[in-house]
Amino acid sequence: MKNGILYKVMLVMICGLLFAGCAGGPAKQEAQTSTLKVMFWDESYFFSQYGDMFAMKNPNIEIEVANTQSIYNDEEKDYDKAFAKFVEKEQPDIILLNSNKNYEKFASEGKLMDLDTLIAKDKYDISTIYPALIDLLKEKGGGKLYGLASSFNVNAIYYNADLFAKYGVEPPHDGMTWQEIIDTARRFPTDGDKDSRIYGYGPRYGKAFDELASSIAMTQGLQVLNPDTKKMTINSDSWKKVFQLALDGVKSKAIYDPGEDGFQSGTMEEYYKSQPFLMGRMAMTIDGTNLLQNLKDAKNSVRDYKPFQIGIVAGPVDPALPDSTREVSYNEIFAIRSDSPNADAAWEFLKFINSEEYAKVKSRTLNNGLMSRMGVMKDYEGQSLDAFYKLKPADSSDGYMGISDAPNSFYGQFQQIKDRELDLVQKGSKSLDEALEKIQADGQVALDKAYQEEEAQKKKDGKDDISS
Repeated sequence: MKNGILYKVMLVMICGLLFAGCAGGPAKQEAQTSTLKVMFWDESYFFSQYGDMFAMKNPNIEIEVANTQSIYNDEEKDYDKAFAKFVEKEQPDIILLNSNKNYEKFASEGKLMDLDTLIAKDKYDISTIYPALIDLLKEKGGGKLYGLASSFNVNAIYYNADLFAKYGVEPPHDGMTWQEIIDTARRFPTDGDKDSRIYGYGPRYGKAFDELASSIAMTQGLQVLNPDTKKMTINSDSWKKVFQLALDGVKSKAIYDPGEDGFQSGTMEEYYKSQPFLMGRMAMTIDGTNLLQNLKDAKNSVRDYKPFQIGIVAGPVDPALPDSTREVSYNEIFAIRSDSPNADAAWEFLKFINSEEYAKVKSRTLNNGLMSRMGVMKDYEGQSLDAFYKLKPADSSDGYMGISDAPNSFYGQFQQIKDRELDLVQKGSKSLDEALEKIQADGQVALDKAYQEEEAQKKKDGKDDISS
């Protein structure tokens, strides 16, 4: 009897399972796995920064990293040609571009997918992505958006609020020009020895005269040379005003001079102690968000550290562009190759690394700069980050004062010429007019020679290719 009942129960269970299987239709097939090829400069860093988080959300998309280090190992001396050659060979789905012309070049050549269509199709919200960044990317894309950058770096004016209060100096404000910064710096005392006195302003490294002049020139968008005509342009009224402003500031003794070498070696505590702003002895400096991290670390590393109240304002600005800054960099622009066979997976990647979810995780530290997705991280250690988002990025596609387009060998030679002449000016051995004339003349000789050597190397490489 018991065996009969047991038999019936088992029969009912089996029928039930069969019925469930029939009712559910055919078994679901596993989601198809796709492979996404991404350009990046280091595989390990890519996965720690982007890939691992994306894989957790998208387990069916496998990522292959095409390491861009091979571009620098290519026999092709022209970086742009080597870069294009790499893309043609590797056929990545995601192309890594930078803000210095190569994004603009690939967009104009039709090699990138228009993201506007994809954004509209998915109703992907970009309204809280730093609007000025979107505007600049569209401007460089001829009115269309071809890439996105999940983070960016920008400098701002930091100031020691306690020093300003102590000496009765009006605190900095958003949109200060270099003239205003130096004038403000000169209102602080200049007495005392180098290791204990107060400074009104100072750079973190380099010779103060050269470093200050270069910073002012960068803010104003001045060029050392014209890459189109291959002619030096430093002997001009604009450059003379820049050098004169920097020279007056240095001569006032209100500007800290780190010297040519600066901090060489030692413990982290010794490094922090060598930085006047970190130690509360400098009223103002210009830096990015990494300074906030340094301030936090200094508190934990320096014995008997005396914290102070800081403030951050937007700037410095070019008087001709009071609402913009050239202090912005965003070197990791991701775009989709126009003929990518994995465009859907590529778009999922771009959406994720520019999402609010991604920004919330990555904004816990400032190691990677500021997140483009705004409103996620409003402060760091109680310090508001608003100042970093206030100014629009001005176009700085000419790179470092035009030098970026010159042959690589030129920069070192030019720096030696400039150092020599500026030292003579600072010592009073030569006038600024004479120095600029000499920098222009000797710089042109060095530039012509660098171009000639570059051209000779290209011809040699061409012959070698033919013979091989």
